[in-house]
Amino acid sequence: MGKVLGKGLKAIIKTNTIEDSSRYLEGQIDINKIIPNDAQPRQFFDTDKMIELVNSIKKNGILQPITVREMPDQTYQIIAGERRYRAAIELGLTWIPAYAITINDESQLMEYALIENIQRVNLNPIEEAEGYAILRGKYDLTQQDIATKVSKSRSEIANKMRLLKLPPLIKKGLRQNKITYGHARALLTIRHSTDMIQIYYKIIANNLSVRKSEQVIKKFQGALRDIPLTISDKKDIDSLAQTLNPYLKTKINTTLKKKEGGILNIHFTSLKELIRIIKLIKNE
Repeated sequence: MGKVLGKGLKAIIKTNTIEDSSRYLEGQIDINKIIPNDAQPRQFFDTDKMIELVNSIKKNGILQPITVREMPDQTYQIIAGERRYRAAIELGLTWIPAYAITINDESQLMEYALIENIQRVNLNPIEEAEGYAILRGKYDLTQQDIATKVSKSRSEIANKMRLLKLPPLIKKGLRQNKITYGHARALLTIRHSTDMIQIYYKIIANNLSVRKSEQVIKKFQGALRDIPLTISDKKDIDSLAQTLNPYLKTKINTTLKKKEGGILNIHFTSLKELIRIIKLIKNE
């Protein structure tokens, strides 16, 4: 069964002849009998792309049927095609074209949904990673099992699943396409999440390419290695304080106390800049 799944839904749905297609067009499913799939890998639906899809369906109809499975209560659960289903609801359609296939195993349902999304509409990387995590955690599949089923290398599965180690803020940004998979992989080379978040903000603020982001990260990591293990004078303290510059983007200096310790001075020129700095420090 693994080899079949690796080829996607087309491997389990026969190729339609012209006669099959004509017969199919006369049989659609009442949209009120369609129910979403709780295991749907796609969690973020881009608003602009959904508007484009609604307009396309309004003009041309639903050219590609959704895929569903028949439930015991005579409803139909979506396996693939939730975007088309949502667009149909938006347009007030009462019937929707659909392929109905038989699936009794819940793990197969997740597999089909994940495979169809990956092969048809390219899941966001974090959604793809979450799908793999469900297959591994809930259905006890190994990374190699998953790789075989979705026709990818085991290393690709492992790299995608590593994205789940990103801080929630960065995962949200990846889900919303504020950064790319390449940016995310580069950020994962940073050891501490607070540093990772600060570089993430820098990438977005400056619209950095993946290559430029990698250079910034490499420079940042090099600066950390150059920080003295012991502080001997004010010059060392000032050098250490200046490592905050890439994050806060403002003037920073220090004032030493006579006995011990000192004061870190973060300058701001307006209330707006102060709010910006505070949000950066609070990771908001």
